[in-house]
Amino acid sequence: MLGSGLEVSAIGLGCMGLSHGYGPAIDRRDGIGVIRAAVDLGMTFFDTAQVYGPFTNEELVGEALAPVRDDVVIATKFGFSFDGTSSSGLDSRPEYIRATVEDSLRRLGVDSIDLLYQHRVDPAVPIEDVAGAVKELIAAGKVKHFGLSEAGESTIRRAHAVQPVTALQSEYSLFWREPEAQILPTLIELGIGFVPFSPLGKGFLTGTISTTATFAETDVRSSLPRFTEQARTANQALVDLVTAIASRTGATNAQVALAWLLAQHESIVPIPGTTKVHRLEENAGALDLELAPQDLH
Repeated sequence: MLGSGLEVSAIGLGCMGLSHGYGPAIDRRDGIGVIRAAVDLGMTFFDTAQVYGPFTNEELVGEALAPVRDDVVIATKFGFSFDGTSSSGLDSRPEYIRATVEDSLRRLGVDSIDLLYQHRVDPAVPIEDVAGAVKELIAAGKVKHFGLSEAGESTIRRAHAVQPVTALQSEYSLFWREPEAQILPTLIELGIGFVPFSPLGKGFLTGTISTTATFAETDVRSSLPRFTEQARTANQALVDLVTAIASRTGATNAQVALAWLLAQHESIVPIPGTTKVHRLEENAGALDLELAPQDLH
């Protein structure tokens, strides 16, 4: 369960990779098939954003989930401005939020957005103004819950004082543990849910990325320092550790990585993404894996 009593499945589906970020978008019918397979596996929490595509991912998610709309929670995000079909910067002005929410409602084919995140903090707009704008949208019935993405402790507290924050989305995994210092304790204190993106370390923890692998220019990992050949070589010991735990428990690396996250706190709901149904099934299997205490540190 996230904050504000929002109930979702223990693992959700991050839908970005179906349209954006890891190479070309997959075929629309295949994307719909993946999302509906997630529903069949019991997943009820689906994550998209205006900037994914841009716009096309919201349309895909809306179409795929239309038959089960009342049984699922759809999260989307605002906060980027657009020049045609490309992002041109940050924009969280209240009037822009109101306009783009109307666009998201239309693309998703819904009457209300279950969870609306500010995608990135806009330094030009006080977070109190952002939270106030979303508060008004909640009062109008167009949004149900407010979330933040990659926000710092102070920003979280300031926003939460205006409109209760239901969830924070930020990167968190065995490969990226920065939130443990300040963010996670703050969320637990305030009763805010935590939705880790890239819970498999952008694929690194699965053990399927060799130290010499290369990435296409359209793959976000091609520009990340953590994915240089030198960095991957330096971090291979972590993958080896995950692999050893997986071997000992009869699980896969992905299941170990997800089970580790789930064991950190009950309010953590990871949203691994995939374009393959068999990976969905593998991820869902993490719910049946209980790690030993020595594996949780």
